[in-house]
Amino acid sequence: MSEVEANPQTVTVKLSTPIRRKGGDITEVTLRKPKAGAMRGLKIEDLYSTDVNSLLVLLPRITEPTLIAAEIEDLESEDLIELAGAVKGFFMSAEMKAAIREAFGGSKAVGGA
Repeated sequence: MSEVEANPQTVTVKLSTPIRRKGGDITEVTLRKPKAGAMRGLKIEDLYSTDVNSLLVLLPRITEPTLIAAEIEDLESEDLIELAGAVKGFFMSAEMKAAIREAFGGSKAVGGA
């Protein structure tokens, strides 16, 4: 589930299934709001529509710890959806985020809001 941090430029996602990595499993991933350079070669509409191929390119550029493509490809679907939702949230206006919170009874964290 996504959790909004104090810095609205980042979102931390707790993974339902840890990523196995030498040196220790990864149980949560922090995403930074992408700047233009991180989106180089990608279409914003593909990112907003959560296109998996675009996410495979973008996520290694904005995750901490940095995920590699093979780790992203091996994610459980629910974890990929959480990461995709966080990315989509970076492109939403404050009004859109407020409308989503209201629709979910004010309890749903929406990418950076």
